[in-house]
This record gives sequence, C-alpha cells and structure tokens, in this order.
Amino acid sequence: MASMGEPNGVVSTRPVMADNRSFADFEPAVKKPKRNKFAFACAILASLTSILLGYDIGVMSGAIIYIQDDLKINDVQKEILMGILNVYSLVGSCAAGRTSDWVGRRYTIVLAGAIFFLGALLMGFATSYAFLMVGRFVAGIGVGYALMIAPVYTAEVSPASSRGFLTSFPEVFINGGILLGYVSNYAFSKLPTDLGWRFMLGVGAIPSVFLAVGVLAMPESPRWLVMQGRLGEAKKVLDKTSDSIEEAQLRLSEIKEAAGIPQECTDDVVKVQKRSHGEGVWKELLLYPTPAVRHVLICGIGIHFFQQASGIDAVVLYSPTIFEKAGITSSDGKLLATVAVGFVKTITILIATFLLDRIGRRPLLLSSIIGMVASLTTLGFSLTIIDHSHEKIPWAIGLCITMVLAYVALFSIGMGPITWVYSSEIFPLRLRAQGASMGVAVNRVTSGVISMTFISLYKAISIGGAFFLFAGVAMVATLFFYMFYPETQGKTLEEMEGLFGKFFGWREEAKKLKMKKTMEVNGDGTSNGQIQLGNTTTK
Repeated sequence: MASMGEPNGVVSTRPVMADNRSFADFEPAVKKPKRNKFAFACAILASLTSILLGYDIGVMSGAIIYIQDDLKINDVQKEILMGILNVYSLVGSCAAGRTSDWVGRRYTIVLAGAIFFLGALLMGFATSYAFLMVGRFVAGIGVGYALMIAPVYTAEVSPASSRGFLTSFPEVFINGGILLGYVSNYAFSKLPTDLGWRFMLGVGAIPSVFLAVGVLAMPESPRWLVMQGRLGEAKKVLDKTSDSIEEAQLRLSEIKEAAGIPQECTDDVVKVQKRSHGEGVWKELLLYPTPAVRHVLICGIGIHFFQQASGIDAVVLYSPTIFEKAGITSSDGKLLATVAVGFVKTITILIATFLLDRIGRRPLLLSSIIGMVASLTTLGFSLTIIDHSHEKIPWAIGLCITMVLAYVALFSIGMGPITWVYSSEIFPLRLRAQGASMGVAVNRVTSGVISMTFISLYKAISIGGAFFLFAGVAMVATLFFYMFYPETQGKTLEEMEGLFGKFFGWREEAKKLKMKKTMEVNGDGTSNGQIQLGNTTTK
C-alpha cells in the first residue's frame, strides 16, 4: 500500500513497502496528529448546549438576592428554587437516551435548545413564585437533554487522539456559562429590583437561539447512522472526523461489529434488525449485567455522584452567601468576588482540556480530588474561625477567599471535565445513550439534594462543618477512584470493555493490553495492520 496523504490534518507517514508498513508509521510519537478541525467544530457546536446549564447556575447565585427581596420568599423557598432545576432536569435526561436513539443526536440537541428557550422566557416574565417554578421546570427539562446529549455526541465524532480534549468541551462551556451568568448578575444589578432579576433570567434564552442555528452545520453521529443502517453517510462523517483514512476504516469496522452488521457488507444503506428503542438495554444494564458492564456502570455512576457530592454546586450557587459569611457585606463586593470565582473556574478548565490527552484521565482525576480534600478542609477551618470570632480577622477572610478560588480551580482541572469525558467513553455503543442518561440523572439528583439543602445544612452544623462534610466525601471519592478506575487514555471506544470487569484486577488487564501492543510492534517489526490511536500510557 502506498503511503497515506494528509487529508484533514492527518498523520504523515514515511514511504514504505506495501507489505512492510511498520507500526511506527502510525505512531503519534513520530508525528503527532494535528487537531482535526472538523471534529473540533462539531464538538464546539454540540457543547454549546452545556452553556445553558452553566448560565442558569451562575445567574441564579446572584438573581436569588433580588428575587428574595422582590417576591418576599423565605430561606426554604430560596434553596428549593435554587436547586429544583436539577431535579426537573431528570425528566429531560431520562428521556434523552430514548429520544436520541429515535431521532438522532443532532435533533435532540435542537430539542434541548428549544425547550430551554421557552423556559428562560417563562422565568423572565414570571410574576410570582409559582410562575417562576413553572419556568424552572421547563428549563430543567431542556438542561437534562443538553447534559446527556453533548458528551455522547462529542465522544462519538471524536478521533481517539483528541477524544479527551474534545469531550471535555461540555464542561468548558458549563464553566463559560457560569461566568456569563455571574457577569449578567453584575451587569443588571443596577436596574430596579423587579426588573433586574427578570433580565438576568430572560437573557438566558439568547444562547439557545445560536444553538438552534449552529446545529444545522453539524453532521449526525456516525455511530447513530450505522445503527440506522446508513453506512454511506457514516463513512463520510468518519472520513472527516478521523486522523487518517485507515483510522476511519477501523472506527467504521468497530461500529459495524457492535451494531451486528457483517464486515463484508459495504452498501451505502443496509437493513439493520430493529428493536424497540431501548428494548433489552435496561435489562442488560440493571438486571443481567455482565461483570464488565457492572464495573462500567459503577464507574460511570460513581464519578457523577462524587462530582456533585463533594460540594461544587454549593460553592458555585451559594458563593455570595459564603463570601458574606467570610465578611464581605456589600452586594457589589459579593458579586465581584463571585465573578472572580467564575473567571478562575473558566481559565483552569481551559488548561485542563490540553492536559487530558497528554497526562491522562487517572492522574488528573486523582491529583484533582486530593487537592479538593485539602482546600475544602482549609475552607472549613477558616470559616469556623470567622464564625466563632466577634470581629473581623483579615487573614481568615483572605484564606477563605483563597480556598474558594483554589477549590474551584482544582475541581476544574480534573474532576469537572473528567467526569464527562470518562463517563461518555466507557459505555459500549449498545448501552451508551442509556448509560450516559443514568449518569446524568445521578449527577442532577445529587446536585439537587446538595443545592436544595445547603442553607438548612449549614444552619444545622455550621457553615464550616458543611465544608468539613464535603471534604470527608471527597476523601472517600479519592479511595474509590484509586481502586476502581482504569486509565482510558488513547483506547478506542469499543476497545475499553476489555479493561472493565475485574474491579480490583483491572491493572493486570491494562498491563496485558500494553504488552500485547508492544509485541505487535516488536515481535516481527510490523503492526499487523493495527493502527494505534492516541497515547496508550498506562498509569
């Protein structure tokens, strides 16, 4: 075979004999693939859905100050209003798996934007607490759809060499949305109280309009196309989103195998045995899982649970309250300090996107959660000192603000993006949509519980005690991740199932996989036609 050309910024190869092509010809260490611009653009457009959740989280942290003054609601109504969107989003996330299998990933994204647009308008025009709750319900359904579909679509169009980078985009846009929400709070804070919070919430409809327009430029997921028997269309998308023609062929072969389509079948349109959407999937996930599926499910749900149970939404949603407890009393001061939180969170998530495919998921996740334990413990200590003092203690106030910023930075460098990357890439194709929706459901329930009980929690055990509790949860998470989570960096999506199933014994399986690939290279000097996708360093 002649050497490959370089369409789409693919790996260049050295001229070699047709029957003597070496593994090194495809090895990224020789010449690392350039970022696939088409896959990059698709990931950005899909991930725009996540900005909807981020904006709502950010804007509610400040808008609630003015809503409480205008509608005269109590603290219990306040915390329910803050966190109820997470519970409402369950409706969307539970329906999103089936919807995306039915109409496709792309039109599910359009649906998410349309629902959130309606919800934002309802919240902006709300005249009472009950009316506002209706708007939260509608917006929550849109958020649930968005949270589930963005990482799934992005994982399915991404080449392995940059899958971590691209699949982290939903978390990037959540953080960007949070920052926009914080800025919106400050920008509209000078308006009359009854107008300011309505503008803050209503402006959230604008991103969903851009989302609906942008999605028209996106292709459908190649995996969904194959499941529909549309092989010709899937091949075109894979050719555009892969780092080489060979990689596109390998990806197509793996998807066909997972979909039960014979490899020799090369027609543009083939008949695929249809099942009712989701039929048998829930049984395989919950009732009769194999050891591998059980391990994947525990990891997928576990990482979503600990992401929220470690307190991130309490910090992001209630940052003005935390800064008030720390001694910042002016509204402008609290909102500006909150903007700083959003800025730090956004900058660190951008840094994380470039580290995911270089350092790997596991090292970043473990270093992130260990840092979160330290920052939460120190934050709890500083808040306890301030709470028990009758006068301002400048060093404790400074330490408190520093630890809030350190916590969101450490979260965003690892735990934040890796949750979405890891959970979207470990589920096998046949279980991916439903598995991802289960992870999102757990994520939103946990977030809802934390955000709807935080005020009651810190009143019961003190605000310092609340953060000591979050630190304890993060410590448990550290042990859980260390024991059960294998490295997935550089593995093809359909290859990963072999890493799971032995729980504590996954390290041995990872060593065998690495040894097998080494033997393929060194045994006879050839790669046996296998194409290595991305870095395969095992941690």
